[in-house]
Amino acid sequence: MDTFVRDGLTFDVTDSGPAGGEVVILLHGFPQDRRAWDKVTPELNAAGHRTLAPDQRGYSPRATPKSRTAYGLDQLALDVIALADAAGAARVHVVGHDWGGAVAWHLASRHSDRVASVTVLSTPHPAAMGWAFTHSDQWRKSGYMVFFQLPWIAERSVHRRLPGLYVKTGMTAEDAAKYAEKFATPASLSGGLGWYRSMPASKAMLSSMKRSAKAKRAAAPSSAGAATAAPRSRKVQVPTTYVWGSHDFALGRAAAEKTAEFIGGDYEFVEVPDAGHWLPEVNADLVSEAILQRITSAGATDN
Repeated sequence: MDTFVRDGLTFDVTDSGPAGGEVVILLHGFPQDRRAWDKVTPELNAAGHRTLAPDQRGYSPRATPKSRTAYGLDQLALDVIALADAAGAARVHVVGHDWGGAVAWHLASRHSDRVASVTVLSTPHPAAMGWAFTHSDQWRKSGYMVFFQLPWIAERSVHRRLPGLYVKTGMTAEDAAKYAEKFATPASLSGGLGWYRSMPASKAMLSSMKRSAKAKRAAAPSSAGAATAAPRSRKVQVPTTYVWGSHDFALGRAAAEKTAEFIGGDYEFVEVPDAGHWLPEVNADLVSEAILQRITSAGATDN
């Protein structure tokens, strides 16, 4: 399979490994593409798994709508379901990094019947992220999201900083060069920035931020616990692994550690000391190992 189609949009996809293997769908982040998984898929394929790595909405040239409402998580998740359908897979293992991680969380929460396991890299659970905005310095780390709302200006600013931005934040020069070539013009970044422009990144994040802010305003000595209570959110029940680099420039420790409170089933948190944000490219061996362990564990649970 080289492509799949949903609602008139054609997505490019890399399909590798044994055709009869369990299906693992790999979702990249921003600003990346399906090649983010090139160092991960060989290990998964060698273990007998079929891997599907799509260029997601906004990254595939024939699947780049102009409307910002086209990049909501509901639509992004349905793209993944369409890929699973095209592959003939009733249930799939989902792996997501960065924004792909946000889609993975959404799938695990809203489409759990289609998800055998989920492995998320870097991105905390959205409700944990919302909590961290008002209980840590996450708001400072995420300030760029506000800037990304600006049309035209954000495209040119990000384009001007590539590939130096990748290298400065820990990516190898080789990987940085391939992505800089992919995003060769400011216009080539508009699809990826559309994900930010559909924000807040999720209703859970927005509602938790509002609740936390309200709790802080209302907090008194007799009710101090209300200011730090975790926001309510639907708990993820599918087997889950969350991998986070301790030196991630964009996603801090508070949200990473808070994520456990939003998992209702089998869960493992893997902190990678001294690792940064670009885990699939820089820490591929560890990522492959975490994914394979999660798939194996999920299979044991099913049995």
